[in-house]
Amino acid sequence: MIELKLDKHDQKYAEEMARLTSDYRVKDALGLNEKQVSLQGTQEYIDFILHEEKQFKQFSRVMLNKDDQLIGVITLKSISPYRKTAHIGTWIAAPYWGMGYNQLAKEMMLKIAFEEMGLEYVFAGAAVHNLRSQKAQIKLPYMLIDVGTKFPDELEKIEAETHSKCILNVITKDRFLRHLQSISQ
Repeated sequence: MIELKLDKHDQKYAEEMARLTSDYRVKDALGLNEKQVSLQGTQEYIDFILHEEKQFKQFSRVMLNKDDQLIGVITLKSISPYRKTAHIGTWIAAPYWGMGYNQLAKEMMLKIAFEEMGLEYVFAGAAVHNLRSQKAQIKLPYMLIDVGTKFPDELEKIEAETHSKCILNVITKDRFLRHLQSISQ
């Protein structure tokens, strides 16, 4: 069984994060440019995340495996306490793809979102060309797929952020908590 820890962002992770996001498979999937994956760009990203967390606009954690190696990042962004919504995004370093870290990280973050933050909806989008992300989301038993017509504002938000056509999915608090209950029995 895989083990995963979520830790606060810190500049001590910048060098490894820059190295991992520089891998063309991660870089291309995320639509990042050379500046963004550079050490300076990564340091600026970490500073941005820390600032956004103080404003309660984002909640982001680095993912560490059992050996405390950085393997990715998971983020709740566009947090709206009033509407009780957020968007979730993850990236995982290519050597760790297909090992189950995505689902485990999402379950850990969704517990925080629903049980601690009191959110009701967490949206997950994937660019139409990002088939890997779409397949990962479809595998999640608590995910409602292709809900863009039901939540057009949220779809517009993710498409503006990614500058591409996207598929919008959603996790509801009730559905996720029922899933947790079913696997604990």
